[in-house]
Amino acid sequence: MTDEQRAFPAQQQDPPGWTGQMSPRPDHGEESYRGSGRLVGRRALVTGGDSGIGRAVVIAFAREGADVAISYLPEEQQDAEEAARWVREAGRTVALLPGDITDEATARALPERAAEALGGLDVVVNNAGFQMARRESIEDVTTAEIDRVLKTNLYALLWVTQSALPFLKEGSAVINNSSIQAYQPSTSLVDYASTKAAINNLTVNLAAELGPRGIRVNAVAPGPIWTPLQPATQPEEKLASFGQDTPLGRAGQPAEVAPAFVFLASSSEASYVSGTVLGVTGGKPVF
Repeated sequence: MTDEQRAFPAQQQDPPGWTGQMSPRPDHGEESYRGSGRLVGRRALVTGGDSGIGRAVVIAFAREGADVAISYLPEEQQDAEEAARWVREAGRTVALLPGDITDEATARALPERAAEALGGLDVVVNNAGFQMARRESIEDVTTAEIDRVLKTNLYALLWVTQSALPFLKEGSAVINNSSIQAYQPSTSLVDYASTKAAINNLTVNLAAELGPRGIRVNAVAPGPIWTPLQPATQPEEKLASFGQDTPLGRAGQPAEVAPAFVFLASSSEASYVSGTVLGVTGGKPVF
C-alpha cells in the first residue's frame, strides 16, 4: 500500500464531529465483527458510544451478548441512533442517554440511568474524550479548551466511576480509554496527552482499591484511529499523513480497537487482568 493509498482526503468539521460527514467512513465492525457469546448477560455503559471507538465497542459488546447504554452529547443524536440500530439488530437491549458529561450532575446521574434502563450494571467503559490540535504552541491553548479537555477526559471519568460503584459487584469491570499520547505526547496536544497519562495512573490506583471488591479496572491505549475526532480537531493538512508514522504505516479503524475492550470486559477471559493498559497502537510502544 502506497502513502497515497493510506492518506485521508483533506476535510474539516466542527467539534464534536459526525460520522456521516467523514470520507472515508470509519469501519466500526458493522459487517465484520462476529460475536461468540463472551459477554452474555452483561450490562454495559459506554460513554461516547455514538461514534468512533465507542460505537465499535457498542457493536462488539452487543454481538457478544451484552445489553448496552450509550452516553453521548445531544447534538450527536443521529450518530447515537445509528449505533443503537446495530445493538437492536443483534437482539440486545439498548438505552440512549443523551447529556453533556462535562456537567457534574449529568455525569453522576449516568450510571443510575443506565442501571434502571438495563436492569443493572456490570461494565463501565469510560470512552468519551476530547482534544484540540489546531494550535501551534502552549501559548495558544485557552482556558476554555483546557476546561473542556480536563472535564471530558478526566473529571467525567471520575464522576461516572464514583457513581457507578454502588451498582458494580464482584466480577464487574471498569475500562478506561487512554491513548498512545500518554507515552508519546504531541506538543499540539499538551492538555489532552496529560489527561491520558493521568488516566493510566488512575487506572492503576483504582485497580488497587477496587480489587478486594472483585472489580477489575483496566485501560486501552489506542494509537491513531480514524474517528470523527480527527477531522473535527486536527488541521486538515495533517490528515493526509495521519497514522503513517506508526510501524504498521497507517491509521487504525475503530473496529480494530473494540476487541481489546471485549477481552477486558469478559469475566472469564480477563478474570485475572487488572491494573493494566493494553496498547492497540499500530506498533508504537506503550511502556
